[in-house]
Amino acid sequence: MATGNQLPADLENEVSKANGKVSRVMGEIGIAIATSDDPKFADKAARIAGVGSVIRDAEAQWINPPAVYTDQGVLDNVTGQSATNPATNPFFQFQWGHKAINAPAAWAAGYQGEGVRVAVLDGGFDLDHPDLAANIVYSRSFVPGESAQYALGDVGSHGTHTAGTVAALDNNIGVVGVAPKANLLLIKVLRDSGSGSFSWLLQGVLDAVNQKADVISMSLGTFLLRNGKYLDDNGTPADPSDDFIGHDAKGTQELINALTRVMNYAHSQGVTLVAAAGNDAIDGNKDGSGLSIPANLPNVLSISATGPAGWFANRTTNLDRFASYSNYGTPDVTFAAPGGDFSLYPTANWQYDMVLSTGNSPGAAGQYYFSAGTSMACPHAAGVAALIIGKNGGQMDPTRVEAALRASADDLGKTGRDPLFGYGRVNAYRAVSAVQ
Repeated sequence: MATGNQLPADLENEVSKANGKVSRVMGEIGIAIATSDDPKFADKAARIAGVGSVIRDAEAQWINPPAVYTDQGVLDNVTGQSATNPATNPFFQFQWGHKAINAPAAWAAGYQGEGVRVAVLDGGFDLDHPDLAANIVYSRSFVPGESAQYALGDVGSHGTHTAGTVAALDNNIGVVGVAPKANLLLIKVLRDSGSGSFSWLLQGVLDAVNQKADVISMSLGTFLLRNGKYLDDNGTPADPSDDFIGHDAKGTQELINALTRVMNYAHSQGVTLVAAAGNDAIDGNKDGSGLSIPANLPNVLSISATGPAGWFANRTTNLDRFASYSNYGTPDVTFAAPGGDFSLYPTANWQYDMVLSTGNSPGAAGQYYFSAGTSMACPHAAGVAALIIGKNGGQMDPTRVEAALRASADDLGKTGRDPLFGYGRVNAYRAVSAVQ
């Protein structure tokens, strides 16, 4: 990483002298990626004039897919009820999240995200899904050895699920997205298993900017320790779980600096950044051990999750309960959105409290599954941002998008910004109805 934002002009030659090879130059943010077999390469490269730091490219488990997506009996029940109670999109009646954010009223008012480009950064995607394919205008993978196409074979493709919540087509098939006329840029920055390196995320954000994304939706995250030591909410040292990445304090800070650079750059280029707050029930007001990345970086809108309990039995139940797993904290949450919950597990029909969206389709027919997490909340909020930008005619400054979200959010919990819901749960209709 350069001392400033400008890499040395002769970087490749100097890196070669240090027994390394530059594989990618990200000149926009003053960062380059290099490889070397020399154990002393980092020390040598750090002495190159104009180089401020050399960071080892750490890996993390950015997504932990739930153990249960749904069982076939539940899907059959959904299919059966949809057949006897047809809607424009048969599974729409099970998308309680759209009701919670008042999305149908926004569509009826004429706002569906037309012309807006939303980049979804995730694992692999079902690029041929009939509820997504016509809205996909770009796909790319930064994961070596894996294409953008999800290849594990099971229905539970996390990237496909989040993409569907943003912009599944309004096509009389399956589900519908919050912004059903938005264009999807599907960028793979994680393995299908949910793991990946920090450099893939950096490259994915830059690629989204270069592809003229208006919104970047990041349903991924890891907990990056500030000083290599984890303290729980009571200030007690604890062994970090697999979700937490521990490094030395300097290395950790440099990783944060690198990620901050790319997010600030994207924001400066007019991109609205939206990320999942995290699923570890961390109280950011008490735990100062680290940051949920990328949610807690500057210029990123961090989205906590809401979800009902017993919705299937009582369709009038509260849809805005704070989700049992969601991270929270006044400095850590910007907005809330429907993410679903499993608080009644394993009682009957608990899956219906989760979010239904698109899944990988091994065959020609579309597949769907239920899931819950701030990963599901993030694309709801990204979709509302797309509706706002679509109303504006595109190319909207992200500070204006955030202001519109704040002005239109439903203020839940304590008045004003609070630890659970931030400035409030996003409201699609109010967002497109307000004067901007």
